[in-house]
Amino acid sequence: MRVQRWQVTKPRPKSKSKPEPPSKATPAPKHEEVQVRVRRWRVEDVPAIVECQRKAYDDYTSSGMYDARNYEMQLHAFPEGQFLAEIGGKVVGYATSLIVQLEDLPGAYEYDELTGSGTFSTHTPGGDTLYGADIAVDPAFRGEGVAGKLYIHRHKLLKKYNLRRMVAYGRITGYPEHAGKMTAAEYVAAVERGELRDPALNAHLKAGYRVKRVSLEIMHDAPSLNWATFLELENLEFNPQRRRIAAPPLRRPVRKLRVCAAQYLMRRVDDWDAFAASIRFFAEVADEYNGHFLVLPELVIAVLLPLAPRGCDEIEAFRFVATFAERYLELVRGLAREFNFYIVAGSIPVVTDGEMRNVSYLVSPTGHAYAQEKLHVTPGERSAWGIRPGEGLRVFDTPLGRVAIQICYDIEFPELSRMLGLAGAEVIFVPFSTDERKAYQRVRYASAARAIENCVYVVLAGNAGNLPARNYLLNYARSAVLTSSDFGFPDDAVIAEADPNVETVVVADLDLHALSVLRQDGTVRPLQDRRSDLYEVRAKVPVEIISVE
Repeated sequence: MRVQRWQVTKPRPKSKSKPEPPSKATPAPKHEEVQVRVRRWRVEDVPAIVECQRKAYDDYTSSGMYDARNYEMQLHAFPEGQFLAEIGGKVVGYATSLIVQLEDLPGAYEYDELTGSGTFSTHTPGGDTLYGADIAVDPAFRGEGVAGKLYIHRHKLLKKYNLRRMVAYGRITGYPEHAGKMTAAEYVAAVERGELRDPALNAHLKAGYRVKRVSLEIMHDAPSLNWATFLELENLEFNPQRRRIAAPPLRRPVRKLRVCAAQYLMRRVDDWDAFAASIRFFAEVADEYNGHFLVLPELVIAVLLPLAPRGCDEIEAFRFVATFAERYLELVRGLAREFNFYIVAGSIPVVTDGEMRNVSYLVSPTGHAYAQEKLHVTPGERSAWGIRPGEGLRVFDTPLGRVAIQICYDIEFPELSRMLGLAGAEVIFVPFSTDERKAYQRVRYASAARAIENCVYVVLAGNAGNLPARNYLLNYARSAVLTSSDFGFPDDAVIAEADPNVETVVVADLDLHALSVLRQDGTVRPLQDRRSDLYEVRAKVPVEIISVE
């Protein structure tokens, strides 16, 4: 059905709105043994659809009608959602729809905003709701089950795209006979209980809709005294988990993002200012290349180890570096605000309740910082630096996509990445620090496997160079951006990678829509084809979804 607006926010010309006509509102001659055929639109059908609209809405002015251009744009935006019904080659009905995301609306939403002024430019493939924009039947063919057959194809859309529900507005054309004696809401409730009949509402209830609310002045509809029902039809076959895998139901205007993965060259610095300048260099590069995310390496702050007081043992030296943690975080916050992008701040040693932990932060353009602790620590980290395992696993919900952080060794544990993938993560950032090639290859090969297993992008950022500090003397890195291995992705499943052991930045564009296609229709589908009858990965502590400000 088509209406002027989602909720009333300001007066608008009512002649523009159009309610969804009932399939059985007007008695019509019966056509014996007619064969109703429903199919998708073709461009050459548009003139007949315009004519069918004119007959179905004969009480509307021309300004309230769509022209051929509107229907052509609707067809172009979402061809799978536009159906027509024909009898003997004659178009006798049609239904239009688009996919939208309506959860957590910030306020009133007008019809033009919802449908792009009838162009369906607002069609959102990643949405979870089918909006039944319009359904109309030629009055001469009402009573032939035309609307019912159109609804069957709408139901198929819900199943095909695994959508949560279908919504629409509806008329209550029988209400004027009872106005004054009962409110519109009381009238609708009586129809739902079967005490009264309404030609429009009963048709909608028969189609499976449920009334969510009754509103006045949503649309101009004199036979309903300008009252309308907001209708919802739930998809009983909706699979929430598959929905998270195929296309996380998030409202966001962007489905591509650019990442800049730093490869930091360890060397002696004279003081904090020199270190801060080296970090700013990477922020300036990311800004120059219009990055959305800058990823820094694990323990990049270890470059300050040579500044520790003489006579410190290794654990004491790391605790000295940890004293710069807050200062470093403020540096990164300032850079994120200044350049207006996200920064994965590598990781830093942080003392928590007397324990040393290795902690990464996602810092937003507003300067908010969100922590992800390293959950698995190597034997060397335990003995040499006194680092202890952290807690919690998080997915960060940003306007650009859902991202997660696994620090170095954590990526070698497939259970973590699987839980993140099932929680909707689309990109996993891996800040790492390895001393030689064999150690690096463990991280690299594990990251490649995680990308394929979970249909995610994996972004590695590491340290290179030499540092005059015990247990940090050598560093080997080759920062890279890894993908799944399927059509639509690079042949070697690598978007970009750095030359080894030089200071540089790897820049790559990530197409999140391609991930959605891969998860739903890929040559192989590792997330969908899991054998839950044989095994499962179950989180003892649930993955936390963090909404990033």
